[in-house]
Amino acid sequence: MASGIQLPGNDETIDLQQQVARLQALLEASRQVHSTIREEEVLEQVLRIVVRELEMAGAAFPGTGLAYGEMPEADGTGHGDGAALPAYLLQDREGKRLTELVVAPPEGRELTLYEADFLEGLALQAAVALENARNHERNLQWARVQQDLDAARNIQRSLLPHSLPQIPGYSLAFRSDTCYEVGGDYVDIVEQPGGSLLLMVADVAGKGMASAIMATGFRAAFRAMAAQGLPLDELAAKMNQHHWTEGEEAQRRYVTAIFLQLWPETGEVQAVNAGHNPGFLVQAGGEICQLESSGTPLGLLPGMRYSSQSCGFAPGSRLLFYTDGLTEVFRGDEEFGSERLLEAFSKCPAGKADDILVALWATLAEFGGGGPQSDDMTALALCRGTDRMENAE
Repeated sequence: MASGIQLPGNDETIDLQQQVARLQALLEASRQVHSTIREEEVLEQVLRIVVRELEMAGAAFPGTGLAYGEMPEADGTGHGDGAALPAYLLQDREGKRLTELVVAPPEGRELTLYEADFLEGLALQAAVALENARNHERNLQWARVQQDLDAARNIQRSLLPHSLPQIPGYSLAFRSDTCYEVGGDYVDIVEQPGGSLLLMVADVAGKGMASAIMATGFRAAFRAMAAQGLPLDELAAKMNQHHWTEGEEAQRRYVTAIFLQLWPETGEVQAVNAGHNPGFLVQAGGEICQLESSGTPLGLLPGMRYSSQSCGFAPGSRLLFYTDGLTEVFRGDEEFGSERLLEAFSKCPAGKADDILVALWATLAEFGGGGPQSDDMTALALCRGTDRMENAE
């Protein structure tokens, strides 16, 4: 009695065996192609497989300079008799062209169906391996860039004042947060030989690495000139001329800056504003003095002159210098602005400068609703305690 099961004939068995062998060969070729994550090695592995496993005359990736075996002369895209060579396009997952594999069969014959199928499968696997290799290389490059940026950030942070001078009866603090890894904001505090203190907040036009490099050069020039004990108006004029003579790139990345000299014993301050945001000085009685700009940003125009502004800094007074990153915090399309910043600063109680900056940053964060920082943010606060506060301490 027949079982109803038909066994494959010899021809069918041979065909199945051939299909299994082809699949095994393609799997092995795929394993070899994926065994490396270097782009050139992936392509070289594909060429070796084509020539050695399929016994082709040659294979190449035109435009890469990579070829294996013997390719026809001319441009590698056709036989000597003008017939087109088989070509297989390698595409990424989004269908974008990666490269093209060109195969040269032995002279006098065409590719068999099996060879064509094998090459199509190999091209698919090669495309995946090639895309992975390129992604890996991009990741390595980004890691190197990130290392450089981390190093640059650490260097830039090291250029900020390491410690603040302890001035009896005064409180001094600053805070600087870059938008990216590095930025163009700069703050400095220099003790002068005669007992006065030189404070400065500056902002290089733009953001990122280029502005950070410019800020580093600006710091070196400022430190050198500050050591000369120049009057503030002359210091600003010399800084302007120095930045201008640095060339076109420096002129494009001009610097807004505000300088202040404090004589702690007498409570006198003198300020020069070179195209910067106005400084806020709130007196003990609540009177507000804004230290406005008296000239263009540094490096924008040659030969500029600046005027200084003097005022008293009585006990209970406080002062704020800042960059525009504080005023350009947004809530939707609404900007925080200088008026809100002055209002928030005016409400801060006279006391410790650190507490004032913490309160201002909290106000800005609340206004922005936790949104991303869009610019470098730097501020310097100076407070003078009252006699009652000093006795309490």
